[in-house]
Amino acid sequence: MLELQDICYQVTEDSKEKGILKHVNLKIEDSFVAITGPNGGGKSTMAKIIAGIIKPTSGKILFNGEDITELSITERANKGISFAFQQPVRFKGLTVLDLINMAHGETLSLNKACHYLSEVGLCAKDYINREINSSLSGGELKRIEIAMIIARGTKLSIFDEPEAGIDLWSFNNLIRVFEDMREKIQGSIMIISHQERILNIADRIVVLADGEVRALGTKEEVLPELFHASAEACSTLMDKIV
Repeated sequence: MLELQDICYQVTEDSKEKGILKHVNLKIEDSFVAITGPNGGGKSTMAKIIAGIIKPTSGKILFNGEDITELSITERANKGISFAFQQPVRFKGLTVLDLINMAHGETLSLNKACHYLSEVGLCAKDYINREINSSLSGGELKRIEIAMIIARGTKLSIFDEPEAGIDLWSFNNLIRVFEDMREKIQGSIMIISHQERILNIADRIVVLADGEVRALGTKEEVLPELFHASAEACSTLMDKIV
């Protein structure tokens, strides 16, 4: 279980303090949680704080009852937390097999490594020896990254807007992969997303806006209110334009 206790994060802009996250309190116990809300609301910042990429200005982070607030990203990774960036990193000179072995922590048999690729819908023989370079599309890279996370067997897998920068075909494949992960993974999945199809397969949805948790619940509880608010915002914008 992940618990955020009174998390704040501030930055200095033009000699003034700006609150990005404001006293966020949140417990994540479900297997699949989606974090959504308007751009600039603090979603990616919160994800990076959980992963250990940045440190909160104040507050505590508990993971399975342990205070991990001061732990580095490597130490948190060793505790079982994975983070997938919006744009996966390309590692020139390394193959897909190299990365899967590194993620798993030991050298796998070729059959086992190929199994992880097939889990994300990639034909293993076409990818296992491919180099992680510009010849791979964004969608292919993201599925390889997910295969690495599955190979790690992490307790918490965080994905920051996995739909960013990929085409519709790749997005449809990602949805199927996440649906499959939801059934098979032994830990929790947290996805930062605006996409309704991702929100619809989540066990719980968190709405983060202006650095604060504005709503938390199931899709039946959250989505109607969220779509209503979006419709009102669009109507207000159109009135200003007219």
